[in-house]
Amino acid sequence: MADLAPAALAAEPAGAVPFAASLADFAALARDVLPPEVYDFVAGGSGAESALAANRAALDGVAVLPRMLRGVDRPRTDAPLLGRTQALPAAVAPMAYQRLVHPDGELALAAAAGAAGVPYVASTLSSATIEQIAAAAGGSVWFQLYWLRDRGMVRELVERAHRAGCTALMLTVDVPILGPRLRDVRNGFALPPEVAAANLPGSRGDLAHAGTPGASAVARHTSAAFASALTWPDVAWLRGCTDLPLVVKGVLDPRDAVLAVDAGADAVVVSNHGGRQFDAAPAGLTMLPQVRTAVGDRCEVLVDGGISGGVDVLRALALGASGVLVGRPLLWALAVGGRCGADAAFALLAAELRDALTLAGCADPAEAGDLRTITGG
Repeated sequence: MADLAPAALAAEPAGAVPFAASLADFAALARDVLPPEVYDFVAGGSGAESALAANRAALDGVAVLPRMLRGVDRPRTDAPLLGRTQALPAAVAPMAYQRLVHPDGELALAAAAGAAGVPYVASTLSSATIEQIAAAAGGSVWFQLYWLRDRGMVRELVERAHRAGCTALMLTVDVPILGPRLRDVRNGFALPPEVAAANLPGSRGDLAHAGTPGASAVARHTSAAFASALTWPDVAWLRGCTDLPLVVKGVLDPRDAVLAVDAGADAVVVSNHGGRQFDAAPAGLTMLPQVRTAVGDRCEVLVDGGISGGVDVLRALALGASGVLVGRPLLWALAVGGRCGADAAFALLAAELRDALTLAGCADPAEAGDLRTITGG
């Protein structure tokens, strides 16, 4: 597939995106347009997918006590994240190989995020380069880093993120190995020739294209490229390599959140990797209050996993989150309508959050942090 410059992202004709009444609607629409093995690659979790199911169950188990007669008419949705005011208390979760679901891939989703005023987190395993993504975004781009066996390549990726104008660095720490994603194993999943890890030339990316029945080619590639023995001193080393805000993604135990802050993190993401890594892990939302208590005001605390609309964002804010990462729903919207689908998804997310704030009696996301919650009932 030819490289895509930002100018190549032609808008699709009006009406090309099927109607979605909510952000969550895009999941069913995407299932109708994607090859089954690609849908499974995005939708699936690890093992028996218990952690994947736990994310949605945790969100549905949180009731929020709304406040009445607060005089709220049209609440603000903007909120600070990593020292910058963003249009929503949300960022686009790092997601690999977005050209699997639409030819414009990362460039279309990043451009839509920039237009919506939402930070876009570019994955190490993007199917477009960090330079292309930053040029297309027109807004805040954070770079997500996987720890590679070649430390020189780690340093090079950090330097490239700096030169491209990224405004934060996000280190994912919960992938010593790729979790056993059984849908991919059953499908013998491999990347098509036109989709590759564009940021990692020479990292044995050919392995991701070598399909074998009963095996995941993507897992084979990550096993060859990723270093499994990451330690907290490595995080401190990375802190010394950059003056960008540093986010540590993938902590669940409050003790690890404290260690992340001690190593220099400006924020942590409480996450079970969308249910795609350790299948016995709890939902990030379940551990969010304990992590917030453990770190106090020493760092920002974000959460991800199953966030599918504005009410979910409000739930996370009420439980102490500074903001959320939104993943699959935005990828489904990209699959359904490219840039137009992504634009529609961000508009729905903003409208849903505005409605949720209004109904809860909150003038802005900061006030949501004072709401009381009931969990498990």
